Amino acid sequence: MIIIDDRLRALEAAGTPIRVGLVGAGFMGAGLVNQIVNSVPGMTISAIVNRTVDKAVDAYVEAGVDEASAADGQTLRDALEHGRPVATDDLDTVCSSDRIDVIVDATGAVEYGCRVAETAIAGGKHLVLLNAEVDGTVGWALCQQAQAAGVVYTGCDGDQPGVQMNLVRFVRGIGLRPLVAGNVKGLHDPYRTPTTQKGFAEQWGQDPAMVTSFADGTKISFEQALVANATGMTVERRGMRGADHRGHVDELTEHYDVDELERLGGVVDYVVGAQPGPGVYVLATHDDPRQRHYLNLYKLGEGPLYSFYTPYHLCHFEVPYTVARAVLFHDAALQPLGPPTVEVVTTAKTDLVAGDEIDGLGGYMTYGLAERADVTAADDLLPMGVAKGCRLVKDVAQDVVLTYADVEVPEGRAVDRLRAVQRSEGRRG
Repeated sequence: MIIIDDRLRALEAAGTPIRVGLVGAGFMGAGLVNQIVNSVPGMTISAIVNRTVDKAVDAYVEAGVDEASAADGQTLRDALEHGRPVATDDLDTVCSSDRIDVIVDATGAVEYGCRVAETAIAGGKHLVLLNAEVDGTVGWALCQQAQAAGVVYTGCDGDQPGVQMNLVRFVRGIGLRPLVAGNVKGLHDPYRTPTTQKGFAEQWGQDPAMVTSFADGTKISFEQALVANATGMTVERRGMRGADHRGHVDELTEHYDVDELERLGGVVDYVVGAQPGPGVYVLATHDDPRQRHYLNLYKLGEGPLYSFYTPYHLCHFEVPYTVARAVLFHDAALQPLGPPTVEVVTTAKTDLVAGDEIDGLGGYMTYGLAERADVTAADDLLPMGVAKGCRLVKDVAQDVVLTYADVEVPEGRAVDRLRAVQRSEGRRG
């Protein structure tokens, strides 16, 4: 990070900052604007794209940028050309502008997020995702597009998957072999809804559906799927182990069968209530008895599993590091290795009735579970990122995982086209 800091300060001194196009001015997007404007040298928010343009202007104003204005057409192009901060709903112009270096997707929407990703890549822009739902649904297809275009496709530092991947890289770098990559949660209840989470969302100025997706397990399923797909790991079982563990994460080294972890090639998992939280952990092993002796001396225990953890994740505070890594070093914090090893499947939150249209992530009807990708394909299970807008053609009981046979899929969606490409590439691989 010191190297990144030095490079950013040099860009600031030269008057050539990294120019960010942000898509999405919600809770996380607005926080990122504030962070870059007030705390990150050598980087600027050149444009904010939001379907409600006034919210984009508000994000600038809240960060102290009073000269920002709403624009489209030639006015937008002039603002970009002259480096004036601008708010707009014109995604195409921002992504095609040679005055933008990188696009950050902070929308959390799947179908629109697919459009953001493809438009950014087609415009030759690096793409940083605060959108785990898109990455966990069609990440490999989009990553291939980015590789072909010579741009970086990456998840972000600060969100748990990126923090886990940084830790995985550190552990590998000192010679250990990661066998568990885990996430610490404070709550898991698959039956939470926007109604139950309304008070918490209002307290923190967040969207009730987004908060619900954290509580009902959908978000952590996507997050751990991203880590699995970036490392080649899998899940022990549908939904992961997800133990309730109120002790320290170091104690988890006694909870796994190392031989089984080796057989599986490593797993992603989570725990509820562990300390320190809300952080992430990696459990790893070392084959060299001499190095195991040193690890014991350094208070990591006798093995065979050793615990490493980061006791926090700071979300939008850390995202600028990802932006700098992508633009300056062509380095991805997190991206798929190949076709997915883990996907997120749609599960009935309540008894579902034929004829109903499935609502969005963090809604009243469904929650997501992490499942092996080969099982998802063999059983034709319905991915969570595809479910919104699908119409049920039969009743589905609570806690049953939906299949494509249970629904009618809307026509003409980008997510379904990208899923088809991803399946085709997976078979070819």
